[in-house]
Amino acid sequence: MTAELDFLEGAVDLHVHSAPDVDARRFNDIELAREAARAGMVAILIKSHQNSTVERAFLVSRIVPEIRVYGGLVLNETVGGLNPAAVRLAVSMGAKQIWMPTRSAENHRRHHGLAGGISVLDANGQLVPAVEEILQEIAHSNCILGTGHLSPQESSVLIDRASAVGIEKLLVTHPEWMPTFYSSEMQKELSSRGNVVFERCFVSTTHRCGFVPFEVIERAITDVGVDTTVLSTDLGQPDTPPPVEGLRLYAERLRSTGFSQDDIRLMMQTNPARLLD
Repeated sequence: MTAELDFLEGAVDLHVHSAPDVDARRFNDIELAREAARAGMVAILIKSHQNSTVERAFLVSRIVPEIRVYGGLVLNETVGGLNPAAVRLAVSMGAKQIWMPTRSAENHRRHHGLAGGISVLDANGQLVPAVEEILQEIAHSNCILGTGHLSPQESSVLIDRASAVGIEKLLVTHPEWMPTFYSSEMQKELSSRGNVVFERCFVSTTHRCGFVPFEVIERAITDVGVDTTVLSTDLGQPDTPPPVEGLRLYAERLRSTGFSQDDIRLMMQTNPARLLD
């Protein structure tokens, strides 16, 4: 067994895409779970921009019992946007992560030259009432709150309030990607709070996200720390590496640039597993 393959033994991917989906995906849920199980991974969290994956994950876990498969909910327009009822249902059925809007986020749409979209803030820069309800639902669960494609400014306000109501698992979604880019100073300030973790996604380095240089991610990990980093892939597209292969490539790259085996296992195994309990 190679050192790189060993990193996948016990690995967890908190951000991976599969079919059924309106977007083309390399694998369906069952195929993805089987691929990950064959690599020795212990868990994956499947994500859809359109709907809940909680119900799909429940069924796939029983078809492929060799690996734990989890789901979550993204608060895009297709589920009613900032919809407390949808969050309440997803959490009650075992959602492991609730993401703020992604493709429906005002910040995402503005970056792509589109009008409209959802913001979590009102005209005065305060959280809208629906978000307050959603945070209360998450606070009474054991769920991760993901920032999605909100702007860093929105996320900062969200994280402040989420911390105040007792949410213990805050995951900043791909902070190196240009629409959701967080400066090193902002990342260090957020990481000092003790409940904020940064999800650094392999897909950011591909054509899908503008070829973010690996050096940007490596520098962020060095500056902010391995203790507050999770390595995910955000893969599943037919024109990017298969998710399992992407995770292996991630480990190889970080190992080649000086990160220790313990560092990589912490970011790829221990930290994401802790978020999932």
